[in-house]
Amino acid sequence: MSETPEAQIKRLKMRSMRRGIKEMDLILSAYAERMLDGMDEAELALYDRLLQENDQDLYQWVTGQADVPEEYGHLVADIAQTFQK
Repeated sequence: MSETPEAQIKRLKMRSMRRGIKEMDLILSAYAERMLDGMDEAELALYDRLLQENDQDLYQWVTGQADVPEEYGHLVADIAQTFQK
């Protein structure tokens, strides 16, 4: 059985709040609350893949301490903007 868009968004919001490090909990939960409801299927799939990455890597990408893999470039830039606000 396929996951409904509503269930997927709820799951992604929960995964955004329950990360390995508190900093990523705060950054990703703020982003998820602001952006997920307006994302299309492809954007949600990309965000889902991003959430599978290591928190230490994600934190370095969002804060500009490390280069972002090309696949996530635009998404991480959006997350970083949310983080800076």
